[in-house]
Amino acid sequence: MLVQLSIRDIVLIDRLDLSFSDGLSVLTGETGAGKSILLDGFALALGGRGDGGLVRHGETQGQVSAVFDLPMDHPARRLAQAQEIDTDGDLILRRVQYADGRTRAFVNDQPVSVQILRMIGAAIVEIHGQHDDRALTDPAQHRVILDGFGGLDVHAEGVAKASESLKRARQALQAQRMRVEAARKEADFLRHAVDELGRLKPQAGEEEALAAARQGMMQAEKVARDLIDAYEAVGGQASPVPALAAVLRRLERRAGQAPDLVDPSSAALNTAIVALEEAGEALATAMRAAEYDPREQERVEERLFALRAAGRKFDVPVDGLDLLAQSMAADLAALDESETSLARLETELKAAETDFLALAKLLSAARKAAAARLDGAVKRELPPLKLERARFITQIDSDEAARGPEGFDRVEFWVETNPGTRPGPMMKVASGGELSRFMLALKVVLAERGSAPTLVFDEIDTGVGGAVADAIGERLARLATKVQVISVTHAPQVAAKAGQHFLIAKSALAGDAASRTVTRVTALEDQARREEIARMLAGASITEEARAAAGRLLEAAGVRG
Repeated sequence: MLVQLSIRDIVLIDRLDLSFSDGLSVLTGETGAGKSILLDGFALALGGRGDGGLVRHGETQGQVSAVFDLPMDHPARRLAQAQEIDTDGDLILRRVQYADGRTRAFVNDQPVSVQILRMIGAAIVEIHGQHDDRALTDPAQHRVILDGFGGLDVHAEGVAKASESLKRARQALQAQRMRVEAARKEADFLRHAVDELGRLKPQAGEEEALAAARQGMMQAEKVARDLIDAYEAVGGQASPVPALAAVLRRLERRAGQAPDLVDPSSAALNTAIVALEEAGEALATAMRAAEYDPREQERVEERLFALRAAGRKFDVPVDGLDLLAQSMAADLAALDESETSLARLETELKAAETDFLALAKLLSAARKAAAARLDGAVKRELPPLKLERARFITQIDSDEAARGPEGFDRVEFWVETNPGTRPGPMMKVASGGELSRFMLALKVVLAERGSAPTLVFDEIDTGVGGAVADAIGERLARLATKVQVISVTHAPQVAAKAGQHFLIAKSALAGDAASRTVTRVTALEDQARREEIARMLAGASITEEARAAAGRLLEAAGVRG
């Protein structure tokens, strides 16, 4: 519920802090005192439309904060948590309005978009009046309201899931039909391409490997002759190793005669022979590595050129030929299996349609039964509101061809204001006063099935008095046992039934030489409250009779005054 409302520099309000309790609270005051300003400020905090004209004259900005005490599992908290907002403790909605028209929105002091603020505000507060544009008068929400009243939310969720399954089945069938049709148009090309690529059998990364192999073969061809010549010089017929070995043997035989002369030379010759032998082995290894088969080079080149020609033909990179071949084979397989796959998807679609229709028909029947109960409940509330000759009608138009996540029902609240007149949509047929009373009756009935925790009624008793005003007050009080109700009223019968009474009045700003007017709100108790109700009864001149009548109203409502 709303715990506190703080307004700063909005139109005639310079500074206002109001604390609210549960039950029924009323705001009263003379015409023009500023009741609409207070509600405009409250609506601003709930995400209502901003306007630079709301800022008090001479100020650069105004601000409204609304503090709510809500259950931890309330939908408004979940909406805030979805925006990563800390929701421990109270939920505080705040809106800053600048004189240049800009606004800023906050939830628990975290900046949010106005759209998010509006969504959260709508989950907490409903404002109803003669020009109400919220759920009760919005036909788009009537089906949701009826489902909530009838306890059909689980059924509606089942229909929504069946609708999603039907949608997926329809999309799958459509996609398959399009794929098969496209494949049929290119069947000959596909078969030729699949056959050609099947023979070619391209592999991912094959082009790079073939190009590297070809380059290696070409380089090997260039160096192979030089390696052979070098090997012939070192280890072939022209090798000096045999001659050097013979000379070394002769010197070694002379080593005993003159070791100082022979040994160094023998060691040097031995080293030279070993080095030449190692060089020969290295050259032999290089020759083997450089060996290539001209026929293998020709095969590699032919394969590489064939792959590149296919890439140009099919306008894809060579490395994409493998995936293209798979895709074309899949398209051709889809064409070959088209009848089977289409038949299967058509069967699945029919099954999905059958499931959806079965659930939607059950939901539609349940809605019609709930509509009858809702109409009867609202009808019982109408006579005391001076609408005894009127009828409330939950109009349900069912069209099985108009299928959607909500089923195939179109729900709208209609009224018949007098016997013999033509029923029609509530917003079009009912007058302003009638609409307010219809909404009150409907809201009293719907409160049993869940409601926003705070309801605001803006002068719904306009143009009525006596027994009708008393009946409105009684219903607001009854509604306030379920939710918090705040009512702006001109009816003393309504004001007397409230648990909390605020007086809105204009006064001159203290100490202001320019005598600027501001709006003040005062919580009334006991004698002051009786005096205000007497004013509402008698007008400007309050008589003792009016005071006595006010006392009787308060006493009848069980309130001391």
